[in-house]
Amino acid sequence: MDNRYPIGTFKAKESYTKEEIQNLINDIEALPKKVESAIQGMSDDQLDTPYREGGWTVRQVVHHLPDSHMNAYVRMKWTITEDQPRIKAYDEKAWATTPETKLAPSISIDFLKSLHTKWAALMRGLSEGDLSRAFIHPETDKLVKMDRMIGLYAWHGNHHLAHITTLKEKMGWK
Repeated sequence: MDNRYPIGTFKAKESYTKEEIQNLINDIEALPKKVESAIQGMSDDQLDTPYREGGWTVRQVVHHLPDSHMNAYVRMKWTITEDQPRIKAYDEKAWATTPETKLAPSISIDFLKSLHTKWAALMRGLSEGDLSRAFIHPETDKLVKMDRMIGLYAWHGNHHLAHITTLKEKMGWK
């Protein structure tokens, strides 16, 4: 297994059924509680352990999730309110080292819970037309459709959750 991608890399589908979209939204909505459960009882030393050599610590992973998903939420709002907007990219590695990433992970868990509640409501209210809307990513100049983005972020959350759970397994942490 590649520790960078414990659940494999994201593979977008050409299209998604309504049922698949709903299942992906359910995954996104459930993520905060799963992350909270995964880090429950971890010591500061455990939280400050990288999930792989050269990788982020568990604490950084937990703080990364709302940073990334907040950006995704804003991108979705732009996409349904503007015509093929060119979104803004951000340096996620730099964001993982800003001062608040040293705080208790519970702060980001609380933020993630609120964000995912609002985000899931937004996604559940999207029409078929909204799901086919797209934004332009500045690093690739490619259009990214909304349904693909939902798939990506369901994978993204589970990807980082697996970083935490596989580290715990490997280290024998309960």
